Amino acid sequence: MAEQQLIGALEAGGTKMVCATGYADGTVLEREQIATTTPQETVEAVNAWFADKGIAALGIGAFGPTAVNPASPQYGKILETPKTAWRYFDLLGTIQNELNIPCGYDTDVNVACLGEVTFGCAQGLTDVVYLTIGTGVGAGVLSGGKLVHGMMHPEAGHILVTRDPRDTIGEHSACPFHDNCLEGLIAGPGVKKRWDGKSAGDMADDPEAMDLLAGYLAQALMTYTLCYAPQKIIIGGGVADHTPIVPLARKKCAEMLNGYIVTPEVNDIDSYIVNNSLEGKQGIMGCLALGAQALQ
Repeated sequence: MAEQQLIGALEAGGTKMVCATGYADGTVLEREQIATTTPQETVEAVNAWFADKGIAALGIGAFGPTAVNPASPQYGKILETPKTAWRYFDLLGTIQNELNIPCGYDTDVNVACLGEVTFGCAQGLTDVVYLTIGTGVGAGVLSGGKLVHGMMHPEAGHILVTRDPRDTIGEHSACPFHDNCLEGLIAGPGVKKRWDGKSAGDMADDPEAMDLLAGYLAQALMTYTLCYAPQKIIIGGGVADHTPIVPLARKKCAEMLNGYIVTPEVNDIDSYIVNNSLEGKQGIMGCLALGAQALQ
């Protein structure tokens, strides 16, 4: 029975690698964190952790940008990341050559989306956007039942939003590429830049701060609603988990749409734009689902 085969899950993040074992039904048996340092040191530690676990396959969700299309010559490599030591590192190849098992490979946000669709609040849906707001902003997109890859993968955290005239962040946002993108204005570094090193959680009781961040998020949610036409939008990550910006942005998004989209989903906006449902485990559970697919 394929269900009973042990599967490995690797959530490969910019600050930490979460290694786990479990089953195709989403059960997590063991998990451990390994700090993300140099590629060689980190991947050696990851391979060593999985080496004697007896896993039949491994699902990997990697920080991006990364090449997720198997047809790409760069497939499995990290691309133009700000973490310069990792640029063009062959993450998938280095792990697969050592462990010699089938591996599924996608972005960390795509696997979190897969986790919510397989085990969480989006079960049975074919079109879903999963947004994470933390150190950065990333989006995983399921369209027509398939995770979206295209020429690379969605980088919907970097869409342009209109600056709020009240914003005190200064001329440059916290994104080194764009001064008016969602990530530069609402992710952790932008929050710190604006409010003297404080985190979003520290600012959660400040109504004006929350209103500012929620306004930017609402603009993005309107764009995703119009462009991806998802059946549900799910939001995770530290900034969303530790502040009230999701309910605030949900209300603002409905106001911005201004009655233009009339569907059962948008009419029930409280069920349409939601916080994540798997208590931070959506990534690891999505990796298990991806590993199970790789077995087939």
